[in-house]
Amino acid sequence: MSYGASVALQTAVYEVLRGSAELNAVVGDAIYDSMPVAAPAGAYVSIGTEEVRDAGDITGAGSSHDFVVSVLSGTDDAAGFGAIKQAAVAVSDALDGQPLTLRRGHLVGLWFQRARARRVENGAGRRIDLTFRARIDLA
Repeated sequence: MSYGASVALQTAVYEVLRGSAELNAVVGDAIYDSMPVAAPAGAYVSIGTEEVRDAGDITGAGSSHDFVVSVLSGTDDAAGFGAIKQAAVAVSDALDGQPLTLRRGHLVGLWFQRARARRVENGAGRRIDLTFRARIDLA
């Protein structure tokens, strides 16, 4: 088991999201690799939690990463789920089939797993958590 590719994966995902014209059209530069201290106005994107499991085999080390990209809107955004669903679609499109270049390891595959949309902030804010799975060979 190795956690060695975690930083490389997060960096590559962040770079792909920042480079997505479709996503930038919806959220501008409000794309973070960590949650901002104060929520920006409107919809924004944040790379979130990650769970890593061993995926090595006889040919070498490897890992399976389930990671979350969250799309959120603050309580001041009255657009409801519509705006953040547009942003969530743009996140999914940006990561779907993209050849991520990792600084450590080799991406075998990247798959969408699930999404969960819900109200937050006592119903005033919105949040969609998109979970993806990345399989990385470290050999």
